[in-house]
Amino acid sequence: MDHFQAMQVYTRVVDANSFTRAAENLGLPRATVSTIVQNLEALLQVRLLNRTTRRISLTPDGAAYYEHCARILSEVEETVSSFRDVSGGPKGRLRIDVPSVIGRQILIPQLCSFHCRYPEVELVIGMGDRQVDLVREAVDCVIRVGELQDSTLVARRIGLFQAVTCASPDYLERYGVPASIDDLENHMAVHYFSSRTGRTIDWDFVIDGESRPVKMRGAISVNDGEAYVACGLQGFGLIQPARFMVLPHLESGALLEILPQLSPAPMPISVAYMQNRHLSPKVRAFVDWVADLFGACPLLGGVGSPSEECRFALASGYNTLRSEMESQNIAESISHAQ
Repeated sequence: MDHFQAMQVYTRVVDANSFTRAAENLGLPRATVSTIVQNLEALLQVRLLNRTTRRISLTPDGAAYYEHCARILSEVEETVSSFRDVSGGPKGRLRIDVPSVIGRQILIPQLCSFHCRYPEVELVIGMGDRQVDLVREAVDCVIRVGELQDSTLVARRIGLFQAVTCASPDYLERYGVPASIDDLENHMAVHYFSSRTGRTIDWDFVIDGESRPVKMRGAISVNDGEAYVACGLQGFGLIQPARFMVLPHLESGALLEILPQLSPAPMPISVAYMQNRHLSPKVRAFVDWVADLFGACPLLGGVGSPSEECRFALASGYNTLRSEMESQNIAESISHAQ
């Protein structure tokens, strides 16, 4: 058995999550691909994949072996490329995963600049709030909000998620403007729950330098950032989104900030990737690019002066949200539910 070829076939099966698709990509019969993986398992004396009639999944040994294979094959590919085209830049498929609101409001409006700089990199972007398994799902890097719990990842802090407490003028006219934490007992909140755990996330305020969670009453809960802001705009209650998410609404007066003296503690925004002695050029290119993008915008924790690119990205994200709301009649649906 050609062990190097077997590693290539195995990683392609994992990436495609299918023997059939892997065989098509490789230009090999499906039976050949299946036999190669079976022979590889016999050589290693471990089961790499769990197979059913509908799907395949990695075993713990399979995940560990995939990580080693991906690293080795990447190093081989980069070595060959460095000799074949010394002047060429990063190339190949790059799979990233980002929170939906960051993807739509920050990354997508600026992707043309990345593509112009690195035209040989093919981006595959997943957007959601769940925690992906980089090895199992063959993801190269992720952007995450909050402290990372996975010690196998290398994280580079690129910004800050600074929340702001706000509400629509209509809601504040009906319920009054809270002046203290105690006043919140008489107010309603739009709740945000985790897609991963299903748990409603408590509100947070900083009092005398310490973070203090606060439980709020509410009539509606969502698990999407843009729906969360839409509910706040419709007057369902107080919301506590990131400032960059609602900047146009704060500037237009559609939302009003409250309790600014008790702003929640900022959370780090990081780009993370698997530990590797030789970081792939395409991953390094993306990490450096996204760090520069966040660093140019004070609203994202950057230390530089406000940039037109930053404001354009945020405005473009807002316009996308508004267009989606108009086309799908989201505002009308929420108003009817109210």
